[in-house]
Amino acid sequence: MPQVTPCLDFETTAPVRAALSRLGRSEDLRFSPANRLLAIAAFGRARCLILSVSVEITLGGPRVSADDFMELSGAGMRQPHGLDFIDEETVVFANRGGLVSIARLPPGELGGRQCEVEPLREIRGSPFCRVKTPGSVAARHEPGGLVSILVCNNYSHRVSRHVVDPRDGYRVIETNVLARRGLKVPDGIALSHDGRWMAISSHSTHDVKMFATAGKPGRWTAPAGSLRNVDCPHGLRFSNDDRHVLVADAASPVIYVYHSNAGWDGDHDATRSAVVLDDETFLRGRHNKEEGGPKGIDIDRSGHVVAVTCEERPLAFYPLRAITGMEPAGS
Repeated sequence: MPQVTPCLDFETTAPVRAALSRLGRSEDLRFSPANRLLAIAAFGRARCLILSVSVEITLGGPRVSADDFMELSGAGMRQPHGLDFIDEETVVFANRGGLVSIARLPPGELGGRQCEVEPLREIRGSPFCRVKTPGSVAARHEPGGLVSILVCNNYSHRVSRHVVDPRDGYRVIETNVLARRGLKVPDGIALSHDGRWMAISSHSTHDVKMFATAGKPGRWTAPAGSLRNVDCPHGLRFSNDDRHVLVADAASPVIYVYHSNAGWDGDHDATRSAVVLDDETFLRGRHNKEEGGPKGIDIDRSGHVVAVTCEERPLAFYPLRAITGMEPAGS
C-alpha cells in the first residue's frame, strides 16, 4: 500500500479528546461559515458533537486546535447521518432514522455542555416528494433571503429540494425532486463555490454524478459528467477554486482527488489518491466490504485544511496540499 499521508498535529484538551472518543460511528462533518465551529454527526449515539476550532495559517503550514465542545441531542436527531450549517447558529440534520430537522445551537459558550435541542422545523416533503431515509444534506442560500435544503434520500434514490423561509420559522414553501437520473443510493452531496455544479455520491454505481445547476434541474435531468471508479463514495467536497473534488471512499483507506480546469462535463478519472488510514485502523473498521474507510470530509473555509472522520479515527486534519499535491488557490 502507498505511504499513509501524514496528518497535522491537532492541539486540543483532555475534555475534547474524551468527547471525540465517545463519538462512536461518525458520518458527515462540516465547518461553520465563520470557520469557528466544526460539527460531526454521531450516527450511532444520536448526537452531534460541536467543536470550537481554530485554523491558523503559518509559514510552516496550517495549525489546527480545538479548546471546547458541546454535545447535542434531542428529538430532531435520530441516526444523524448528514449535516450542514445554515448560518453560524443554525444547523440542518439529515436523520437516516427519521426526517430532516433544523435546530439552533444553544446560546453562549460551548462550555463542555450536553444539551437537548428541539427542532425549529422538521421537513417531511410533499405527497409526491416525501423525505425518506435522508442521508446527506446541503444548505444553499437563495435570493430574497430564502434557503434551499438539498437532501439525499438514500433508498429512494433521489435528491429533493425544500425551499424554506428563515423569517417564518423555516416554513417550507416549495418542494421538488432536484436529481434522480443515474443515482443509486445517493450518499453525499457538495455544491461548487461558483454555483455551477452539484456533485452527488452514487454509492451503488461506484461513482460521483456531476449535475450542472444552470436552468432548472429535475428528476429527468441527466448528469453532465461523472467521477469514476470509487468503490463506495461517501463524503465529498469541492476545493475553493472548484478545480478539485475530493471524494472519501468508505470501502478503502483512501481519499480520491479529481482535477479539472475546464468544468466537470464528461467522465473523469482520479488524478491522485491519498491514503489517510493505516492498515491496522482500516481493518479494525472493516466490518463488511463497504466499511472501514473515511466517511465525512470537509475543507475548512480558508481552503487550506481537510478534515476527515470515521468510526475508527474520529477526527484527523490534513494540509490540502498533501491531499491534492498542489498549493491551495490564493496561497
